[in-house]
Amino acid sequence: MFSQLDALKSLSLVVADTGDLDAIRRYQPQDATTNPSLILKAFDMPGYQPLIERELAALPAQGDKQERAARAVDHLAVAMGSEIAGVVPGRVSTEVAARLSFDTQASIRKAHELIELYAQRGIGRDRVLIKLASTWEGIRAAEVLEKEGINCNLTLLFSDAQAQACFDAGVFLVSPFVGRVTDWYKKESGRDFTPENDPGVQFVRGVCERVSQGGYDTVVMGASFRTADQVLALAGCPRLTISPALLEELATAPGTVKPKVLMTRNGGPRPTSLSESGFRWEHNQDAMANDKLAEGIRRFDEDQSRLEQRIADRL
Repeated sequence: MFSQLDALKSLSLVVADTGDLDAIRRYQPQDATTNPSLILKAFDMPGYQPLIERELAALPAQGDKQERAARAVDHLAVAMGSEIAGVVPGRVSTEVAARLSFDTQASIRKAHELIELYAQRGIGRDRVLIKLASTWEGIRAAEVLEKEGINCNLTLLFSDAQAQACFDAGVFLVSPFVGRVTDWYKKESGRDFTPENDPGVQFVRGVCERVSQGGYDTVVMGASFRTADQVLALAGCPRLTISPALLEELATAPGTVKPKVLMTRNGGPRPTSLSESGFRWEHNQDAMANDKLAEGIRRFDEDQSRLEQRIADRL
């Protein structure tokens, strides 16, 4: 049976939005992406328990439990990422702690630490994407890292200003969110949306159009899907990161998939690069983007804190 997932893979590069190795093996994505929330889920997966025990036992003894737990999160993220890199042919996205989202230099230092931890496991930087929140500070960190040959994935992207600033900075990949955008508009309006008038889908299509019109090299990866229909409505977007539940739905549904996004790369006139004040003003004018960026950073930090506490309890 030729499934919708098979058909989708002919139009977009499929990325697994999970740390579940069994799911990654089953659906055979090109890449995989993780975040603190997904690592927290993986912390309870039986298959990861030997790795967790091994990493915690090898952790240096300096500092109190909370300090050691904070270090352990990076070691676990890289250990899990290295396992995933052994399964996918492409790249693994690994996230800089959300609490560093407004500190450019600290984000750069953390990225260097993560790349070094991967190198110690024999995983080169060409197999890793460093995930950073699409704040002004995160984008500036990415600009530096890209020039050093460390490719980045700018996440929690909700506004045209964020997208344009990433293009200006030469970021390798951006992850504009679909489901969280739609969630906000559903709550505000009390409406339901079809795939064609879905605000999240329309937002990501707009980001793809910006890339095409400006001839930017940045890769667009639609993220944060709530339904398979949202995924299919973005068929043709260069990359799509999809949860195991939706991968399963697409893998068991027969049928063809029509392209909904055409990346023509026209290379027309580019808009003037955004200044910091211009970025902050344009992003500020988008109430949804303001709300969802702040909420996303808080949620990732809350999950990181929960993970640190779980680790401290086991040390």
